[in-house]
Amino acid sequence: MDRDRDYHNSYGGAGGGGHDGGHRRMVGRRPVTDYGSTMVQWMRHRRPRYKGGFILEAERPSASYIVDMLPPAARLDKAVDTIPAKHIHQSWNKNRHPINIVRWTPEGRRCLTGSSSGEFTLWNGMAFNFETIMQAHDSAIRAAAYSHSEDWLISADQDGVVKYWQPNFNNVKAIQAHSDPIRDIAFSPNDAKFITACDDATLKIFDFAAGTEESTLTGHNWDAKSVDWHPTKGLIVSGSKDHQVKLWDPRTGRCLTSLHGHKNTVAKTAFEPIRGQLLATCARDQTARVFDLRMMRDVCLLRGHEKDISTLTWHPFHTSLLTTGGSDGSIFHYLLDEPNSPPGVISSMPAYDHADPSNAPAQTIYPAHRIQYAHEFAVWSLSWHPLGHILASGSNDRATHFWTRPRPGDTKYSSDEWHVGKAAAEAQGTWDRRGARRSMREEEEQEFEDEVEGLVDQKMPAKQPILPGLPGLTAPPNITRDGTSTGGAQIRQLSQLPGMPGFPGGLPQPNTIAKMDPSEFAALMAEGKLPVPPPFGGPGQGIPPPPPNFDFSKLPPGMLPPGFQLPPGFPPMPPPNANGLGSPGMGNDTGGAGSIRRRAPLPSQQESLMMEQRQGKYRIAR
Repeated sequence: MDRDRDYHNSYGGAGGGGHDGGHRRMVGRRPVTDYGSTMVQWMRHRRPRYKGGFILEAERPSASYIVDMLPPAARLDKAVDTIPAKHIHQSWNKNRHPINIVRWTPEGRRCLTGSSSGEFTLWNGMAFNFETIMQAHDSAIRAAAYSHSEDWLISADQDGVVKYWQPNFNNVKAIQAHSDPIRDIAFSPNDAKFITACDDATLKIFDFAAGTEESTLTGHNWDAKSVDWHPTKGLIVSGSKDHQVKLWDPRTGRCLTSLHGHKNTVAKTAFEPIRGQLLATCARDQTARVFDLRMMRDVCLLRGHEKDISTLTWHPFHTSLLTTGGSDGSIFHYLLDEPNSPPGVISSMPAYDHADPSNAPAQTIYPAHRIQYAHEFAVWSLSWHPLGHILASGSNDRATHFWTRPRPGDTKYSSDEWHVGKAAAEAQGTWDRRGARRSMREEEEQEFEDEVEGLVDQKMPAKQPILPGLPGLTAPPNITRDGTSTGGAQIRQLSQLPGMPGFPGGLPQPNTIAKMDPSEFAALMAEGKLPVPPPFGGPGQGIPPPPPNFDFSKLPPGMLPPGFQLPPGFPPMPPPNANGLGSPGMGNDTGGAGSIRRRAPLPSQQESLMMEQRQGKYRIAR
């Protein structure tokens, strides 16, 4: 369920009307997608499936049904209600680079993007604002995958390097897996191994714990562009530039079969994650195909794209919902159980309804929903939120877009600039070019400020130089360093301390004095290079003379040591209180072995009540 949150910000500038003389930005509306109410609605009314499932009324296209919206997991038989047709937000970094990878974190609180500059960027999963950025790789990030246990993230880059990341994005290992760019990466069902697809036409299986290569799968005649591991079985699928889709046995490294359905480079291959019976592939021949692993043949042919298809993804709950992204920036959503044939085209029969399904032609499926202008350039990556209500897309136009389903009764989304284009939307009056530029500029400024604040929060406090042997005491700024360490850990020389006379040759270090020869120490004392400590505290020793005109009568009683004798000519000390130490407002207790300080009595509650009643309060008895 998407909502709008008001936000505003002010920044300094010349000639503004803000409180501090700065220009105040106009109040905008930041979209926020909150799935809490829909989850609570489902948890309150759900029932076991054998009892009939959900008991509430089905949604209807009316705003009054917004309160009855449910998450996709609550309506597994209605994939059409989950189609993300409404644009929520577009996010981009201050320094823009093409977005090659988009992945939701396993808990769904953040969205991770990997760019061609090698940076990881985290976006908030509800407000879609910037959270943090880090330099993850030295070259462009090409692939990333989370483990099934949700404890690890592996990423691969243009240089063939694979890195291990913990959930807090702590890099624990990096291995040189290939010498060429890695195009795709996937975990095994038990997370013990992972596989990579590389431009050197090979697939490599690695042991995850050891980070060592176990086997190399060879058989493709050109660059391997995609790879995926079956969610429950020992089965691997790969797509290559040689137009072939191959299935592999990871134990023996043998190619089980080759599928020749495409006529151009295979861009993406993905197993259906829930049942694992279907395999989806897309290629640069403007088509996508769905294969049934039980028959080892294609059962659906997805048409509708006018340009090459660059990526695809399955919905995490609905097995019949498949989303594709094109090289022209379009995003299409297909329902495999609905052909959605355009007018004038006869719908084909599903292969399962034929008398001989193994030899029946594949059913042609057309998009159930088209977002023709989702991006300006090719869509490189698509990723569903773990709850299945938000789709994130990364593109070569350097932006990350977020999509969700429209609320009941919302019909304006079909005529926005993402569906009909900016020119047509401006002609219809549903999009204002000048207002869109202003809004985009404000959103950019807000994103930049969020990024700056996030980067400031990540900075470690600067290390202040300290005096050697004196922890916690900051050294003066004119102290020079020896250059062997950073942060002021070592100091070459102390020339002069503030408020203290300079010592020739520098102040001797404490450890130097401890190791000094007694004769040398005596010579330093005689020459006056070290201050002679005043005799105090030893038996038969006196105390240093007090400063002139010092009045001992102003000292609190009991502050001088026992047996202290005032020097001649000083005023006498005042006698102590009968009960020992005392202070105004403090009471004393002489009933114990020692005095106990107690607080003065609190104000009377009756007086406080009368004071409140004079102000017109608490006059009526309860």
